[in-house]
This record gives sequence, structure tokens and C-alpha cells, in this order.
Amino acid sequence: MSSELLAMNEKAISEFRSNEGKCGPPFDGVPMMLLTMVGAKSGRELCSPLAYSSDGDDLVVIASAGGRATNPNWYHNLVANPDVLVEVGVDRYEATAVLTSSDERDRLYKTQAEQLPVFNQYEEAAKPRVIPVFRLVRRND
Repeated sequence: MSSELLAMNEKAISEFRSNEGKCGPPFDGVPMMLLTMVGAKSGRELCSPLAYSSDGDDLVVIASAGGRATNPNWYHNLVANPDVLVEVGVDRYEATAVLTSSDERDRLYKTQAEQLPVFNQYEEAAKPRVIPVFRLVRRND
């Protein structure tokens, strides 16, 4: 991850936690969450600020990497270690990240892109990569 992206993420995480889940530019007005996971290679706890949408009781996150040709690092972390901590507003809970596929993936991507049209641009830019979509299912254990 570039130092510029790392600095932007750290600023967003700090703003999120200081302002009950709200972030300033460039994320103001975007539904944001913090996703804490275990690194696939490092085994360390890592946190990423991510845009999300909802599908029923689940949250949905898209591994767009801003339309880059490769998946973001957090994608690999969720595949290797799907148990995560979700922060939305002041709510914090444990969840399981489920990688979606086929029709479900397409429906969830389209729904989020309707709410946040920049995801249409990411999808075009990432071609031929099919951008992965995760469903975050709250754990009740």
C-alpha cells in the first residue's frame, strides 16, 4: 500500500472514531465502516475504512481497489481469515466475511453502484478483473 493511501486511511479511521462514524473529504456523504481483520501474511490486526451498502441485516463491501487491476490487500485477508470486527457509527460487532459469486455478487454490486455511482467507473477500469463482493454476516455467538 502506498504511503499516500496509508495516510488517507489513517486519517479516515481517526475521523470515523472521533465523529461517531462520520468522515470528512473525500468520504463525506459516503456510508463508511471500519473493518478490522487479521492479515493473511502478517497475522497482525489491521483496519480498513470501507464504503458499504446494506442487504437485509448484512453489510456489503466491494474489493474494487479504486478500479485497479488487482484486488486490494484486505481482500486476501478476508479470504484467509473471514472472522472480522465491524464498526458502523458507534456500533461494533463481530461478523463473518462471505465471498459472494454469480447472481448474488452481481446483484449486490449493482445495488451499491446505484447508491455510489463511482463503483460503475471502478468496474469499467478494472476489466477484465471481476471485482469481488463480500457479505458481512453478524455473528451471534
